[in-house]
Amino acid sequence: MARNHQAPVMEFPGLDVTVERDVEAVMRDGIRLRADVYRPRPQAELPVLLTRTIYDKRSGVPTFGSAHPAWFAAQGYMVVVQDCRGRYASEGNFYPYKNELTDGYDSVEWAARLPGSNGRVGMTGFSYVGATQLLAAVMAPPSLASITPAFTASQYYDGWTYNGGAFSLAFIGYWATLLGLETAQRAGDLEAYIGLSAALGNAPNWYHTLPVADYPPLQTDYVPYFKDWVEHCSYDDYWRRWSIDEDYSRIRVPGLHVAGWYDVFLTGTVKNFVGLSSEGHDQSTRDNQKLLVGPWAHMPWTPVSRLGSEGPSTMEIDDWLIRWFDQTLKGRETGVLDKRVTVFTLDGDWREFDSWPPPEAVLEDWFIHSNGSANSKFGDGTLDRSAPGDEPPDIFINEPGVPVPSMGGHSCCFDSITPMGPADQHQAEVSRMVLVYTSDPLEADIELIGDVEVTLYAATTAPDTDFCARLCVVDESGTSVNLQEGIIRARYRESLSEPRLLTPGKVYEFKIELGPVGARVGAGSRLRLNIASSDFPQWDRNLNTDAKPLTEGPLDATPATQTVLHNRSYPTKVTLPVVRI
Repeated sequence: MARNHQAPVMEFPGLDVTVERDVEAVMRDGIRLRADVYRPRPQAELPVLLTRTIYDKRSGVPTFGSAHPAWFAAQGYMVVVQDCRGRYASEGNFYPYKNELTDGYDSVEWAARLPGSNGRVGMTGFSYVGATQLLAAVMAPPSLASITPAFTASQYYDGWTYNGGAFSLAFIGYWATLLGLETAQRAGDLEAYIGLSAALGNAPNWYHTLPVADYPPLQTDYVPYFKDWVEHCSYDDYWRRWSIDEDYSRIRVPGLHVAGWYDVFLTGTVKNFVGLSSEGHDQSTRDNQKLLVGPWAHMPWTPVSRLGSEGPSTMEIDDWLIRWFDQTLKGRETGVLDKRVTVFTLDGDWREFDSWPPPEAVLEDWFIHSNGSANSKFGDGTLDRSAPGDEPPDIFINEPGVPVPSMGGHSCCFDSITPMGPADQHQAEVSRMVLVYTSDPLEADIELIGDVEVTLYAATTAPDTDFCARLCVVDESGTSVNLQEGIIRARYRESLSEPRLLTPGKVYEFKIELGPVGARVGAGSRLRLNIASSDFPQWDRNLNTDAKPLTEGPLDATPATQTVLHNRSYPTKVTLPVVRI
């Protein structure tokens, strides 16, 4: 795609900033990537802030993320916003993750040598733009001095395309369709572009399609990677080559990790902070990691909470970024690392800690109980800190044709298309296919700050099935709102790489990682744990067969009977990180 190189021009009334469009960087294989370069005036040798995006350097970055590049330039930085390979103004063919390692290295070193650069480069951006930072950092380009990966994952199998072995249907269906739009546009294929555009807005109408491998909008040459993602349904070498968390010692730069309590990549962002803090290249790398978490979903960047006060706007992230870069690129002491963890708890306030999980949080086991009728919120399920005695199990049916609906959650990217954020759980909790366990009203305020895990003892009549868990807070009016959720595809209970089917009727232990939470739960409120076998369309439906995942058709679906145990031998529980106030 030919682009005319433009001389620097002023485009921002009131800001003494120039922009140079479509500046070319030649990658090691000859492919030309193009960037817009913003410079403050008067010009001086300045550190560079580099953003590598797949969402159009001229519109996508400033629209959905942090402040406009011109604003950052006005703070005393050269800002470079580059289209990744095969996207918008840049040459080449796009395939997610594939070229971001070497292209990232080459682009950092190119940016460090631009006129006006002082040779120190920081990277910024969120979501896939956070991935381009981490993948570049893995290659350790000499000029890279700081990164700020926000709202992004630690790998692209677990926590991105799959969760606990289950396919992230709503997110991936939406995202892959979005990616295909630009590729069809580049090819000049108007018919394909119109079809993909219509499918994007109508994504909920496609979620019930089976097999998932035949998801209709993505049966196109413009999204070849979708077939690869479906084919590689286990964690194998296809995914391992791009996984950040395979070896954190490869990364040797300071990092500001920004996350949201309802972001799809919350767990991965926190994992990156923890991994680099303990396993980064050297002690300096490990000491210079920062975690910032607020009451935010993936998009749009606004505070979200049904628990109470909304909390800070993500506009505050811009100030954190400037403080971070002023310290790590300009050498100014800004206090940004005085505390390693800064979080704004849901219905709470800013809290600061020395590490994650916070040492102040005590892990408490809360056990489920019932007389065998915990089905729905009208059942007899309870939740408390006493271990179970001799109690009958709870039984429910997993009917793939009538999945439990996802009421909010951790998905991406618009709540009208994909379930995300906090939501009233009534519609799911009235189903007898959901087991509901609720505590007594709390006698005093507590904070839940840390990682949540469910230890579930269950049996099924199927050779494979799913178990889902959802942690909620029930206010004094009886409204139940989700905090976190998780899933395990039973065949992946021991390993995401080596699936093993179940023996029907045998009791197994399942670990369901719900991930990080940060919430203040007021006196009078109650804690609730829901157990089900679907959370749809956040994750695809398990059809309860022994076939390869995502290849089964609608006639293959088989109901399964699920038995959840809670007794002396099988004490099902949720482990909560509690700060007692």
